[in-house]
Amino acid sequence: MSKKVEFLETIDIFQDLSPLEIEDVGQQTTMAAYKAGHLFYMPSDPGEVLFILKQGRVQLYRISPDGRKLIVTILYPGAIFGHMALVGQHLYSTFAEALENCLICVMDRLEVERLLVEKPQVALRFVEAIGQRLFEAERRLEESVFKRIPARLAGLLLRLSREMEADLLKGYTHQYFADMLGTYRETTTQTLNDFQSRNLIRIGRKSIEILDRDGLEVVAAAS
Repeated sequence: MSKKVEFLETIDIFQDLSPLEIEDVGQQTTMAAYKAGHLFYMPSDPGEVLFILKQGRVQLYRISPDGRKLIVTILYPGAIFGHMALVGQHLYSTFAEALENCLICVMDRLEVERLLVEKPQVALRFVEAIGQRLFEAERRLEESVFKRIPARLAGLLLRLSREMEADLLKGYTHQYFADMLGTYRETTTQTLNDFQSRNLIRIGRKSIEILDRDGLEVVAAAS
């Protein structure tokens, strides 16, 4: 129980709660382990719970009418997901899938609603989390409209590097990058090969090493 409470104390939406209030949240929260590939929900499923990621990575994605996969975002420990369905139409709008083995805290919808009503500070941070997710979605939409694939891919590599705090990005395939950009694998491979020929990156087996961060920044800033 104490480890769960210690973890919940680090989550942004609970930052304004007292230790006793955090402990109460912990009592209403279950923790479970899930294998890589587990599908937490899919579009149009009813939004019944809030997920809090303790360990592992989760991807949120959509499927286009022609069958292409578009990764909306990758979530890391400390992130919440499923919260968009707890407001509005009460339905999930994306697929949520474990990229690797995950440890998840789960809160029931009714408990989340009670907390939002009784604790305005939590409601405010909840709204901030929704706003941040919408801001990220708008940024990606803007990039897809106004930037070409090389600029978008360079920006993606830099963002992943910052999130992982490393120049060596492991476990990423060309198809994965294509899914993140909403383009075709062949286009992504061609662009990565071009980056490598310019000594911006080094391509390995399911890995990309950033060699010239400043050079990638220049590409990312282009239209």
